[in-house]
Amino acid sequence: MSRVEVSIMGQGYVLGSPDGEEDALRAAAGRVDRAMCNIRDAGKIKARDRIAVLASLNLAFDLTKAEQGLSQMPAPAEATAAAPAAATPNDADTEQRLRQLIARVDQALQDDGQLL
Repeated sequence: MSRVEVSIMGQGYVLGSPDGEEDALRAAAGRVDRAMCNIRDAGKIKARDRIAVLASLNLAFDLTKAEQGLSQMPAPAEATAAAPAAATPNDADTEQRLRQLIARVDQALQDDGQLL
């Protein structure tokens, strides 16, 4: 377990991270920071705890939509015809779809006022 320092809305936090996962934790903190700053900068809400709740809801909403979209994605035709019924989740097509999905989520997080 290692310690990672992050800043969210100008406030510093020291977080525990599994070894080797520090960059992923920093990226997650960056997403939370952007989501909270977008809500704060919209000027409608000032209380940090309310901003945190709304940012959490926005991020969870985006994740839920992304998960639903991933489960509804059709399998590539060549993989369906040639692969066994239980294809591995680490194949190149799945990784490409996940990258595209992450890019769409990142884009959505840049928009302000997603739920309210």
